[in-house]
Amino acid sequence: MVPTPLQDALGPQTVNVARPRDVSGYRGAITATRFADPQQEFSALLNGCGIYDLGFRARISLSGGDRVRWMNGMVTNNIRDLAVGHGVYAFLLNPQGRILGDMQVYNRGESLLVETDRSQVEKVIATFDHFIIMDDVELVNISENQTALGLAGPRSRELLNAVGIAVPEMEPSQVMTPQCACECDCLECTVIRGEDAPRESYEIWLDPKDVYKTWQALISAGATPVGSEALEMQRITAGIPLYGTDIRERDLPQETEQMRALNFNKGCYVGQEIVERIRSRGNVHRKFTGFLIEGAAEISAGAKIVAAEKEVGEITSVAALRTGPDERRIALGYIRREVGIPGRQVTIGTSSATVIQLPLESSASRLVDDAVLHKV
Repeated sequence: MVPTPLQDALGPQTVNVARPRDVSGYRGAITATRFADPQQEFSALLNGCGIYDLGFRARISLSGGDRVRWMNGMVTNNIRDLAVGHGVYAFLLNPQGRILGDMQVYNRGESLLVETDRSQVEKVIATFDHFIIMDDVELVNISENQTALGLAGPRSRELLNAVGIAVPEMEPSQVMTPQCACECDCLECTVIRGEDAPRESYEIWLDPKDVYKTWQALISAGATPVGSEALEMQRITAGIPLYGTDIRERDLPQETEQMRALNFNKGCYVGQEIVERIRSRGNVHRKFTGFLIEGAAEISAGAKIVAAEKEVGEITSVAALRTGPDERRIALGYIRREVGIPGRQVTIGTSSATVIQLPLESSASRLVDDAVLHKV
């Protein structure tokens, strides 16, 4: 695990820069854990503009005349009809329908661009290589030639425009190369609107040599630097599963509740028979959902969920929140489908908990947005 290009640039030799207080491994790379109070960073992601390192993301370029047909037969979503300049979220499955990885796939016109975490990229490339036989498909790992920054919050587009990265209204998962008159002097960058329409976010793909000055320009314009601790708070409270933590190779696509990754009209792909059999014959027994936990007792990943004195599931991710004298936690995990009804009371460890809908119900979202959160 190596530092991201931005983390390399934020070394002790730099001056007049917000340096991280802590660094750690996150999603396959070494990056900032926090810059200040994680709650303040999390608040910026919700209410202002938080800027964060996306150097833990890897990119694979697929070119060649068979790329669209071949990729459509590899992943769970519809690549065949994907418009140029747009992307989709998808799973990569084994023949038994188990999840080998997740990714965003973008149609870049003359190529397809696959984005996944660095922790997954070797397995994804090995799986792709295994299935490229007589196909006109060329696969290139471009992760070392490109890095990324992320922006999230209602002021994100305002600050992009303020530094000269002209971004119009964009659809979720839309890709564009903006007209730039940048204070950061980057020669060229690519901007991607985040998939979650209600919560505005952007990725900026750029050359590693340009990442530090772009980071500095956006912070000078008013963005708050954010580390992985606050990113995890945002992810958990938004109910987004993380591969390797919430999604494991033993899980089936429908168990994850990520129907955005599935298309049932696209034709055959690896693992499609199992996915279709589940759809046509009935639901899986477990579901991924959220939990609102009462009390201050420590809860961690792996904690068992109990209902009517029977074990019915397990927790995969937790974030703790403090509202005045009280403390509650938001958790993600799997529960038996017949028990996992929103509003159902269960026990996790020694604490009572309520099953909540994903995405989080509006009442839980307001509670989260008003809370002081700390990563567990």
